[in-house]
Amino acid sequence: MAQEKETTKTTEILDLESIPATGRLLALDPGTVRIGVAVSDELRLIASPLPRIDRTSWKKLLNAVTKLIGDYDAVALVIGLPLESDGSESPMSAEARQMARKFSLSLKIPVFLQDERVSSYEAKARLWEKGVGLKETRDLVDSEAAAIILSDFLSRIKPNDP
Repeated sequence: MAQEKETTKTTEILDLESIPATGRLLALDPGTVRIGVAVSDELRLIASPLPRIDRTSWKKLLNAVTKLIGDYDAVALVIGLPLESDGSESPMSAEARQMARKFSLSLKIPVFLQDERVSSYEAKARLWEKGVGLKETRDLVDSEAAAIILSDFLSRIKPNDP
């Protein structure tokens, strides 16, 4: 079930209807060395950071993400799309789009992209506000950023209350 529309050159999520109505969502904050991971609760109210994945090979990443999808019974995958502050594409944007495409071809759940501008800065600020030290912040920031990406995505798909 390849979702080609989600990996075209646009920041818009084109087919929100393909998201199952219920179930947990998994999010990734892709980096060159580490990948942050977060999961929502089943009601999609809270996004919680999970231990990050160290990036080595595609096969190991796919296996780790597939295991997480199974462990949490996730119904969709959200990948952070790192755009420049002005909204233009960056080299990492192309990398995230390629990752989304590979996952969409390899997984049985839909894959979506979510604008993640400044999520890492916000993640650091959140961790520092909690009193987390500099060394520990380095270990936690990627998954904290994934939780922010997932929270932003949840805000986009949440129906407006009357």
